[in-house]
Amino acid sequence: MVISARALNRATLARQLLLGREPLDAEEALRRVVALQAQQPASPYIALWNRLSGFDPAQLDAALADRRIVKATLMRLTLHAVRAEDYRSFREAMEPTLRSSRLGDARFRSSGLTAEDADALVAALLRYANRPRGSAELGEWFEKRLGRPLEVGAQRMLRQYAPLWHAPTGGPWAYTTRLSYEAAGAPRPALGNAEAPERGLRALILRYLAGFGPASIADMAQFAMVHRPRVRAAVKTLADEAGGLEQLASPDGTVLYDIPGALRPEEDTPAPPRLMAMWDSVLLAYADRSRVIPSEYRKHVTRVNGDVLPTLLVDGRVAGVWRATDGGIEAGAFHHLPGQVWEELAGEARSLVAFLAARDPRAYSRYDHWWAKGMPTAETRLLPGD
Repeated sequence: MVISARALNRATLARQLLLGREPLDAEEALRRVVALQAQQPASPYIALWNRLSGFDPAQLDAALADRRIVKATLMRLTLHAVRAEDYRSFREAMEPTLRSSRLGDARFRSSGLTAEDADALVAALLRYANRPRGSAELGEWFEKRLGRPLEVGAQRMLRQYAPLWHAPTGGPWAYTTRLSYEAAGAPRPALGNAEAPERGLRALILRYLAGFGPASIADMAQFAMVHRPRVRAAVKTLADEAGGLEQLASPDGTVLYDIPGALRPEEDTPAPPRLMAMWDSVLLAYADRSRVIPSEYRKHVTRVNGDVLPTLLVDGRVAGVWRATDGGIEAGAFHHLPGQVWEELAGEARSLVAFLAARDPRAYSRYDHWWAKGMPTAETRLLPGD
């Protein structure tokens, strides 16, 4: 069965709760969307505001404080918010990638430590991090343990490799620039177990397909940053199991996989405009990002250093960028938008301004330099918050 590009777009939007805000709590929403990229603290909150009706940010605060939702280095070697109960399998899936990239990094190797040294350090570190520990505390611990200071870059690589959670440090979005870490709670990922990474990868792929499918081998590998042979082997195992996986074809003939019976709306299903968070997962979850980002706009949205700007989603696809200003939301469209679309975006802007007001009215302001360099917009409007 061949599935159209538009139908693929609508499948993604439906599974990512972007065809209509739903009355779910934060944990259930996170189960549905799999994970939320979280290196910018405001992003998981804005992502859930886009997806949930009546979303109260205090709900996510509480889930993070209680460690029902946790923040850690996972897919694509970046920080993600995930349900605590998903963390073990996701971290096990990422073990080979994290180990090779973090312990093979020049910043770690220049310390003179080996991978075997790292294993011993990580085991002791997890015992030490039985409560939240700040970066300075960890630096002192490394120095005491090794009998010498450990370079900041090597510390960073070890922190990212170890199964550590980021501990909340305060407002406005549960985390500040002050970093704090704690050992992952039980059940902790099984490191050094040869079977655990492949078992974890199969679990991650099933969750990915449920949240982002239909998808190709390349898409799955891109989402996690896992080598394609591992993904291909995991997909084969899953396809051979009872129930298996459904196979479809993209318009160019690429083989796509999906969960049997998964939600795939009609391609003409309406998609309301949205003001998407920075690094929203729908922009990053595929090798073929044209499902959501027109190819001619990709370089405007994903900047040279990897920043993925807040976007306007119109009819399910990126149509521009936005930023919070003192007067409301400045929205810049890359092509002409009809008046009705601008009215709908204005309604979203009023809601977003109210949402940000109590926490950080100028969310993402540190990225304003991208606008200072100039945006290739066809039209720009200030959408007021009142």
